[in-house]
Amino acid sequence: MKYIHIFMAFFLPSILGYGGGPASIPLIEKEVVDHYGWLTVHQFSEVLAFGNSLPGPIATKMAGYIGFQQGGFIGSIVALFATIAPSLILMILFLGLIYKYKDSANVKKMTQNIRPAIAVLLGIITVDFFLNSYQGNGMFMTIFLILASFLLLEKWKVHPAYVITGALVFGAIFLH
Repeated sequence: MKYIHIFMAFFLPSILGYGGGPASIPLIEKEVVDHYGWLTVHQFSEVLAFGNSLPGPIATKMAGYIGFQQGGFIGSIVALFATIAPSLILMILFLGLIYKYKDSANVKKMTQNIRPAIAVLLGIITVDFFLNSYQGNGMFMTIFLILASFLLLEKWKVHPAYVITGALVFGAIFLH
């Protein structure tokens, strides 16, 4: 039963998370934090931060970690398969159809209409992480990290990998 729960926790967000990993993160959070209670919001945000610091798709990294945490090696495999299964199935079944209608005005319109929903989901998770950081680290550290990251990324055009690595080192040294 444990493996079925692991599968469903990652299969449903993968089906519903149109737009890739960033769109499915709030859905994964809903499953693993709210529905199954495997992680707290703070733990989930740490898994997300760690996953973002590594190369590759975020949803699969999170699935592998959380699946391993809940069901060992088999749980990790089940979670990874659940994450990629919807895309794999759809690619196999609908590749010809998608190619045929890729330039359709209706398809382009549908994609444009979905973008605001993805933006709202990302905004909600950003607010959740801000509040979690504020509660855990205080206002000064939270504002400092936001401001430093913004300046490094936008003003000085530092590569995001270096900013993430710097934030990890800063957190390891100065935060608990």
